[in-house]
Amino acid sequence: PTAFLVNTARGGLVDQAALTEALQGGVIAGAGLDVLESEPPAVDDPIYRLPNVVCYPHIGSATHETRRAMRELAVDNLLAVLAGQRPPAQVNPEVLG
Repeated sequence: PTAFLVNTARGGLVDQAALTEALQGGVIAGAGLDVLESEPPAVDDPIYRLPNVVCYPHIGSATHETRRAMRELAVDNLLAVLAGQRPPAQVNPEVLG
């Protein structure tokens, strides 16, 4: 096999049991995973024991630019709340009514 699966999107996009089976059976050469199907993942998940898997959960967002943007967004949200305003990046507006 020469194919590698790389998932940096969402863990649920990949059937992890099927992926494990394909990796164990030599159907695909390997996998690079930034996300897993279940979060937090089970520590005894068999995918961790496979030599042809590289798994660094959520490291895909660890660029200088992304981390800077995350800090700026957190500060913007905090300043808005302290000023009695809605946070600009509020995910759950129903909480504040």
